[in-house]
Amino acid sequence: MAIMDIMHRIGLDSVIPLDDVKRMDKRQLFYQVLNFGMIVSSALMIWKGLMVLTGSESPIVVVLSGSMEPAFFRGDLLFLTNVEEDPIQVGDICVFKIKDREIPIVHRVIKVHQDIDGNVKFLTKGDNNQIDDRGLYSPGQMWLRRSDVIGRARGFVPYVGMVTIVMNDYPKFKYLVLAVLGLFVLIHRE
Repeated sequence: MAIMDIMHRIGLDSVIPLDDVKRMDKRQLFYQVLNFGMIVSSALMIWKGLMVLTGSESPIVVVLSGSMEPAFFRGDLLFLTNVEEDPIQVGDICVFKIKDREIPIVHRVIKVHQDIDGNVKFLTKGDNNQIDDRGLYSPGQMWLRRSDVIGRARGFVPYVGMVTIVMNDYPKFKYLVLAVLGLFVLIHRE
C-alpha cells in the first residue's frame, strides 16, 4: 500500500492505472514480467552484438564535456569502431580510457610517434582545449598506446545523449523513469 500512496502523492496514480495490475491473475502478471525480461535481454544482446561488429567494448558513447566543441557538443551520441588493423592517424577522434579513471575521454589525435621497436604511440588534445592531454594521462605517461583506445568516432547523432547526462546528474530522476517504464511494461497488456 505504501507504493500506491507515494504514487498518489506525486500524481502518478492517474498516469499509471494500478487497478490493471490488481485485476491481473498470476498467469498474466507472470507473462508481463517475462515480457519485461525479454525486453531487457534483447537490449543486452543488441549491445553485445554491436560490440562484436564494431570491435569496441563500448560501441556507443555520449560526449560529457565541451572539450571537443565545435566538432562535438555535450550530449552528442558517438558511434565507435575499433579495428586493430586500421592504424591511428593524426586527426582521428579517439575515445580512450586512462588507468584508474572510470570515464573515457573523447579527444583528437594531434601527434603520432613510432619508437625504435615499431610501437606506435600518440598524443591527444580536445579541440576546445589550449594544451594537449598529458596532464590527463596517468602520472609519468607521456603518450597513449593502442591498448588505451576504446574506439574511434565514425558517426554521431547530436544531443541524443542529453537524456543520459540528465539521468546521471539526477539519479532519483533516473530511478523514477526506470520505475515508470517498468510499471508501464508490466501493466500494458498488448
